[in-house]
Amino acid sequence: MAATTLAPRTRRARAALFAVFGLNGMLAAVWIVHIPAVTGRTGTSHTTLGMLILLMAGCAIVGMQAAGPLADRFGSRALTTAAALELSLALLGPAFADSTATLALALAAFGFGNGALDVSMNAQAVHVERAYPRPIMSAFHAFFSCGGFLGSAAGAATQQLGWTTHLTLPLFAALGLTITAFATPRLLPHAGSEARKAHSSPPPAPEPAPDNAEERVTGAGTADTGTAHEGGGRVDALLRRRPRTDGRERSISRKVLALGGIAFALLMAEGVAADWSALQLRDRLDVGVATAGLAYAGFSLTMTAGRFCADRVSGRVGRVAVVRWGTALAAMGFALVVSSGWLPLTLAGWALCGIGLSGCVPQVFSAAGNLGSAAHATDMSRVFGLGYVGLLAGPAIIGWINKLVPLTTAMLVPLAAMVLCAIGARAVGAATAGQRRVAAADG
Repeated sequence: MAATTLAPRTRRARAALFAVFGLNGMLAAVWIVHIPAVTGRTGTSHTTLGMLILLMAGCAIVGMQAAGPLADRFGSRALTTAAALELSLALLGPAFADSTATLALALAAFGFGNGALDVSMNAQAVHVERAYPRPIMSAFHAFFSCGGFLGSAAGAATQQLGWTTHLTLPLFAALGLTITAFATPRLLPHAGSEARKAHSSPPPAPEPAPDNAEERVTGAGTADTGTAHEGGGRVDALLRRRPRTDGRERSISRKVLALGGIAFALLMAEGVAADWSALQLRDRLDVGVATAGLAYAGFSLTMTAGRFCADRVSGRVGRVAVVRWGTALAAMGFALVVSSGWLPLTLAGWALCGIGLSGCVPQVFSAAGNLGSAAHATDMSRVFGLGYVGLLAGPAIIGWINKLVPLTTAMLVPLAAMVLCAIGARAVGAATAGQRRVAAADG
């Protein structure tokens, strides 16, 4: 059986990709915990740092948009390898930057590598997930969270020991290069280029098929990709009998836009929780700094735990239900944050936001990578770009609104966004079964 033959390689690819996601989270966290030391050494003011972070974010978006077409052309394994190497080496920039100008160049390179790795590793994750009989995307994002926790803890520990950035950041860069060299050769090869070749090759000249032949194949039923691979030739032939039309391409473009809108709202809510949860708790209940920090701690803890559980939930109830009920839970969490004047209930609200949001973004990215388009990584890069804009814009929007109303009242914005996501959750799962059949035939 084809699925049995591929199983060991696929399991190795999954484990290797866990390491890559963890590496991405670790490198980002290491830079974040060293921001005070680096800016102090380079004489960068807080105002200038804000501009540099915006520059880094802009370069990340450029990296995302560049990585999509490149992954479609050369394969996501090659792009993941290149991006992970570049991101690891880019960590040397902040380590040795001696002025604001050199720090700007360093952060531009770091942002570009981070954006490119985001897209390429998620494109590879879609490819690996296709070979599994159940959803596995959320687990990859859980390892990103774990990498972030380990990176921040290790970075804080080295600073506590008195290690300088000239020592610490190169050590983490070397660790990143080592993990990349060990993990990326075990990823699945040519994830993007094979799909492009399959879609662009001239179709055979088969006998006419019954009118309902395509519906029988694409509407068939199951997430078991092993079965799809066994019948790959038959499925591929049936699917290619009907040429692509401009209408279908427009449909894919509309789906990309819908998924990008959901990603924007979800990551906006995550950004709000990350940047404003502690301040909201302190502003609302007048608690100390240490107590205020419990808001984001509860959010991040439930977010990570939820990502380890979300794949099993998705396998049972489907993507649409995960997004619909997840965003409904997040909306309930924001409602508690807005209405509660009691510390335990407010903390419960932020924790509920974390558990609700935990499985949603992976479902959106998985859906974006399985639209049936030859350029699936490009589709993902567009959804990523819109989502990343939401991550950046969310905290800024809350800051602007806070000039007019109390911070707690401003939390009505992410609450409303979650309600809209729950209403529009069907966009994540429309024609999912048929798209999975297309993806399996191409793989």
